[in-house]
Amino acid sequence: MSLLHRQLSQRLGVWSWKSRVEASLYPATGFYCRTLCSTTSETVEPIDIHKKKLFLWFSHLPQEEKQFGGYFSPETMHVDPLILERRAEESAGLPSSPLQTQTPSSPPVTVEQLFAHTEAWNAGRGLNVLLYGAVGTGKSTVVRKLVLDWCAGTALTNFKLLVPFSCEDLGQLSKVSSLRDLVSRKYLHLRKHPMLSGEGDQAKDVLFLFNGMEKMKLDFRIGATELCSDPNEGLPPGVVVVNLLRKYLLPEASILVTTRLSALDRIPQKYVSRYAQICGFNDPDRQRAYFTSRLLQQSGETTRNQEAQVLLEQLYYNLQRESQLAAACFLPSYCWLTCATLHFLHFTDANAPIRTLTGIYTSFLRLNFGGEVLGTSTGTKVPIQEQQSSLMLYVVRTVGKLAFDSVTYKRTSFSEKELEQWIGGKTKTDEELRILAMFRTDVLDFFLAPCVESYKYFPEQPSENDERRYVFAVPAMQEYLAALYVVLGENKSALEKLTKQVSVAIGQASEDVNALVSILSKFIPLRIFAVFNLIKLFPKLFEKISSRSKGSIAKTMAAEMFRSEDSYNEDVLDQVEQSLLGVHGPQPQQHSKDHPFELYPIFMGGLLHYGNRVLLQQLGCSIQSNTVAQITRALRKYLVRELSKPQPPEELMDLLVLLYEFQNPRLTAEVLASIRTIRLCNIRMTSLKCFVLSSVLSCTPASYHLEELDLSSCLLTRDLLQMLWPAFRHTHNLNLQFNRLGPESSILLRDLLLDPKSNIRSLQVCDNPLLESGTGTLLEALPENRSLSHLSLMHTGLGEQGALELAHRLQQHTGLQELNVAYNNIGDNAALALVDACREHPSIHTLHLYLNPLSDEGKRSLYVRGVPRSSSGRRVRVLVSVTEGSDISEDWHPILSVIRKNASSWDRQRIQQQLKVFLRDLEWGRQQQQSLWKRLHFRRVEKGVRQTLQMLETHSLPPGTGNSK
Repeated sequence: MSLLHRQLSQRLGVWSWKSRVEASLYPATGFYCRTLCSTTSETVEPIDIHKKKLFLWFSHLPQEEKQFGGYFSPETMHVDPLILERRAEESAGLPSSPLQTQTPSSPPVTVEQLFAHTEAWNAGRGLNVLLYGAVGTGKSTVVRKLVLDWCAGTALTNFKLLVPFSCEDLGQLSKVSSLRDLVSRKYLHLRKHPMLSGEGDQAKDVLFLFNGMEKMKLDFRIGATELCSDPNEGLPPGVVVVNLLRKYLLPEASILVTTRLSALDRIPQKYVSRYAQICGFNDPDRQRAYFTSRLLQQSGETTRNQEAQVLLEQLYYNLQRESQLAAACFLPSYCWLTCATLHFLHFTDANAPIRTLTGIYTSFLRLNFGGEVLGTSTGTKVPIQEQQSSLMLYVVRTVGKLAFDSVTYKRTSFSEKELEQWIGGKTKTDEELRILAMFRTDVLDFFLAPCVESYKYFPEQPSENDERRYVFAVPAMQEYLAALYVVLGENKSALEKLTKQVSVAIGQASEDVNALVSILSKFIPLRIFAVFNLIKLFPKLFEKISSRSKGSIAKTMAAEMFRSEDSYNEDVLDQVEQSLLGVHGPQPQQHSKDHPFELYPIFMGGLLHYGNRVLLQQLGCSIQSNTVAQITRALRKYLVRELSKPQPPEELMDLLVLLYEFQNPRLTAEVLASIRTIRLCNIRMTSLKCFVLSSVLSCTPASYHLEELDLSSCLLTRDLLQMLWPAFRHTHNLNLQFNRLGPESSILLRDLLLDPKSNIRSLQVCDNPLLESGTGTLLEALPENRSLSHLSLMHTGLGEQGALELAHRLQQHTGLQELNVAYNNIGDNAALALVDACREHPSIHTLHLYLNPLSDEGKRSLYVRGVPRSSSGRRVRVLVSVTEGSDISEDWHPILSVIRKNASSWDRQRIQQQLKVFLRDLEWGRQQQQSLWKRLHFRRVEKGVRQTLQMLETHSLPPGTGNSK
């Protein structure tokens, strides 16, 4: 960092400019600089003041950047995109392939090199450099970094003064102003600066920067734009800019103009010294540098940085394979979207502000299309409404319509002819064709990219005669735009569109409808005049049709959410992650042609959230509150009806994501009121999914409780348990078996049992490595807990000493009814102590002790101890083996069932030895029987044990289902 940069950073704490900045100074499409009153001493040079203020303004991060935690600055996160100098006659456009990695035809250049003096340079004339690129290539980001580097003294050092302007801001000015007035309006401290006086050649050290030239209607015709060489003469802003580019006004000054591809011809070639095109990230290394600057800028936490490093390697590997993601990340904007999505999926913080996937995509579009309108060309006369037509709304009506129809018919790729049909449409007017041409040039490639895997899964189709196919750059964008198309009501029927138009027309005349009717009655016969009185009722008819339309949207959302024919068995969050990181390991053998589009209904719900509606309003896409209310009422009815049927864990997780994206506590509480069981077994729970589950359940009243929350085989850790704490408070039966809960997790479980707000009746922590220390910590909660009735510690490493401690503590908890300590390496002495403690306990009726190394004599003693001492006593069921002495145990089937369900994740050798012990017990018991019927019963049980043993030996057991007790 240079000395000036350090001085600027030190002085920023003294200056009070920051508290007076009222708005973002770096919006998506330009730069807004507001005049700030100077409070410095007159001895400070105006240029020093200028640098300080510019540095402060352009260092300000947009709101969308704050979701990354604010751990980085614009300097650390910037990666230079590829910039190539072009000849004027070269056609504008992107390089031939988004995946091209070969050396470009011309060497890459920097913006500073574009202003280097060449042999053809005229000492009396500054350079006009035109920097252009498509939407999303990083024009505004490059300009912002350039300004910051000039303030720090590390770039463009041959210019003493840099004056940036937003063309969007200039285009909205209607008041005539001189060049000096335009500068002083933005930068009061430069009001009387001699470099802008026009005297001598002082302007040679000045660089003007005009960002977003397409937002100004520049007219270089002499008859339309008068000449001006006086910086103090008042003229329309467009005329001032034209004279600067003509070199008629301050000819010594240099100018940098940024614009989109479609606006290149607005500045005649004779007024442009050099052309340069921003081409984005043309190779995986640039993309990796960008991802590194974002994902590795965590808060210094070693664990998070390690996880981010793993994500980075997976992401880079996916890019190197020239996947579809690599084609999308050719545009830096999609690199931002990728980082934002991964940060959302993996680094969700319960203390951070609420973020949703829909909100990320909405913010992404606001960054790239905020303030963008469909402008008009020079000299055209069109209504004001057309001039202010939102570019984003045009995207929804074209690309969104394509996305909606493709989601409806399960299509993900499109030929050039299909794009021509959907985007081009039917015959249009000249103005519509002009706007369409601009849209195709600037925007279409932003959403659609050539398909790099068109026939990866369908090699049987001939590829020689097929056209090049296109896909959405990011698959989820297709579902987002389809959802936006529906929620905005763009898929109306012809009747709905007609009724709305008539309703609006009547609404405009509603102040004097009676006067209108009286005028019409003078020209219309009375017999048919009564028909026209129906006009007064038409708004009500439209309201009824509109309400029915909103109900159909809600029905579509519910139907798409619970489609039974979906081919994917992952939940939507896992699908989003796979689309970014790729599928590692064996590839799926079969690939369904019918894509499930499970994000589509979730995006529809998220778009109804108030925060997203505010952002969409800024993009010119308005979703009315009454629309939201009608959809919400209908959606509640359909969701409650669907949830009356059992749902797979993946579908249930998707429902939770929908409710989270909706961010409507009342709707969430009403829907969950019909749910009493949430089974998410075998769902790969992440920090985000845990946060979603807790957030959704937190919307319910304190009296709401789940009968069962099944989180078995979910890869839970201690940190994830901490995030799930609010959800546990709403649970009666909690299943946490087959997870990664070590001894440190027992502290959280103990505190949960001691929490007065929780009401856990059944706790299953089977097959977690709690060990003796962890179980000892958990048992500390028994004296004060009053709700627990079923406790399962099977295969937790309890051990002999742990079992003895448990026997000692049982009398301190009087409500326990069932205890499972199977498969815990418990010997005869500890087992006998447990049975004695259970027999003395007032409520325990069942004790699981199977799969423990117990001797035959010990087993017989356990059965005897379990029998009550008197006829009036209480019997304790002791489940040890499939036999009880010389008889078959009445619990042989549950024991064998538990072994079958869990053997795939247990020590196979240990289970085989235990099954052989069962067979020996069965053989001995069968020999003691005189009854043929009892012998046959022994044979049947023995057959079941042998089948289980054979399945273990051949490794043909089904995977663990997580349903053990």
